Amino acid sequence: MSRKIEFIRIEECVSSDYIKPKSMFYVQNSVEQRWDIVDTHNSVAILLYHEALDSFVFVKQFRPSIYLKNKDGFTYELCAGIVDKDKSLIEIAQEEILEETGYAVPLEKMEKISSFYTAVGFAGGRQTLYFAVLDESMKVNEGGGIEDENIEVIYLKKEDTLEFMFDESIATTSGLMFALMWYFRNFEK
Repeated sequence: MSRKIEFIRIEECVSSDYIKPKSMFYVQNSVEQRWDIVDTHNSVAILLYHEALDSFVFVKQFRPSIYLKNKDGFTYELCAGIVDKDKSLIEIAQEEILEETGYAVPLEKMEKISSFYTAVGFAGGRQTLYFAVLDESMKVNEGGGIEDENIEVIYLKKEDTLEFMFDESIATTSGLMFALMWYFRNFEK
């Protein structure tokens, strides 16, 4: 996986297939308010656990918005994707697992955990979270994403997970943290 990132420039986003910046005007307590928001797609995310390896399976990828904050930009995330296809949420989740990690997980092996809103201060997209247990019979390719996604598949031993979760030098997402807390609450009592 290529890790060389060269900063080029930042420009105003005037057109995008993924986000639509807007200003919302509303009245609250008889006072007109304005709030800038970004209309985004909803998403799915999947916590993957590889039973034989006793490891969680995450993806590591470059995120420009994180680069602006930490000058590295690589995040550890759940396998995830936007809801932009005419398919059910679980089918989109299944497709993302295959594209990003290379595992073909049958729909009946996937469990819905919950759904919640993300980036509520400016976007408010709804993310639906799933869980699946993997085994090597499901492995059909190396994953890595499609086109130029440049995704690295990461296996994190379960015994190392709590230390990983609280290591602030590692860029993670709130969805990943929530999913891991769900796992430990439900399976490690």
